[in-house]
Amino acid sequence: MKILITTDWYEPIVNGVVTSIRNLKTELTRRGHDVRILTLSASMRSRPGIDITSIGSLNIQFIYPGARLRIAPAVKVQKELEMWHPDIIHSQFELNSFIVARHIARHLNIPIIHTYHTIYEDYTHYFSPSRRLGKKIISNATKAFSKKCDCMIAPSEKVKDILLRYKVHVPIEVIPTGIDLEKFSGTLTKAEKDKILSKHGIPLNSNIAVYVGRLGKEKNISEILGYWKSMEGSNWKLVIVGNGPYREELESECKALGLTSVYFTGMISPTDVPKYYKLGDVFVTASTSETQGLTYYEALASGVPLLCRKDRCLDGVVTNGCNGFQYEGYNDFVDHLHKFEDDNVRNRLSENALETSVKFGIPEFGGTVEKLYKKYLY
Repeated sequence: MKILITTDWYEPIVNGVVTSIRNLKTELTRRGHDVRILTLSASMRSRPGIDITSIGSLNIQFIYPGARLRIAPAVKVQKELEMWHPDIIHSQFELNSFIVARHIARHLNIPIIHTYHTIYEDYTHYFSPSRRLGKKIISNATKAFSKKCDCMIAPSEKVKDILLRYKVHVPIEVIPTGIDLEKFSGTLTKAEKDKILSKHGIPLNSNIAVYVGRLGKEKNISEILGYWKSMEGSNWKLVIVGNGPYREELESECKALGLTSVYFTGMISPTDVPKYYKLGDVFVTASTSETQGLTYYEALASGVPLLCRKDRCLDGVVTNGCNGFQYEGYNDFVDHLHKFEDDNVRNRLSENALETSVKFGIPEFGGTVEKLYKKYLY
């Protein structure tokens, strides 16, 4: 098959959407398909290419970090892709690139499959003064958008439920994104771990709760900081890995709460990410804005059990007492955290985490998406 994947975000940007697209392209190519990417350029200049074509765009991150607006004409790009004649289009973003995808699909009379990656109603603080108004706008826009697609992919049952609430009537398939399990399968020696801890001024032999991800308001890290006050003076340290627009606010919160056992590493090299997961005795997050949460899969693949705010996207991911725990409030969080102080409990949960991660591999992901494409082509 000739498959065109369209997206407003792609490498070198690092986020869950880009990871999902890259993994899908890799697996589909391995299966013998001809896959091309249409995305936005990091500059106002369009850049044609065989594997990746990018359209000139303008930085509008004042609306949302990393956001861009297409400004270059797409006529030439569109014609070149039409001459290549893809069999199907898989859209991964609802704005700029989708407009071009829609024109190509209509001209060639080919289907569009769309993956709904983002629960936009959890991001209304970026564009609407009223959460209620923002949710209404998102609901209506998503319903209208869906009518231009032949099928929508939801990364989790949680997202499918949301799309049904928006009254989306096109078929919806639930397909979790796959990750590169091999990337997280290595070991971290004590010497390597101590070196990383020392680099960030973290006491050796501490119990480590680690968060890996973007530092945005919607990630609800403030909740964990509020809970962490009671852990001051214990052997527990909270290591927050990553960067984002909310970092300064979080650091101010730590100062206001008098937290001295919380460490911010800032952005780290993607090649070092698996090592930072493995620092943790447990991976913690309070986010309820995830469509699925690739960081959860990555933590499991690293052998790190989870302690997560209870959320629908964790159905089939976290099983209480097996590979981690879901908590519903302060008492839950603290009680479960203390369980990880027992070596036997932690080791058992770690082994189960590795076993759970197998179903989130790239081959399973690519194979399921491939079957969906064939359903709409043959």
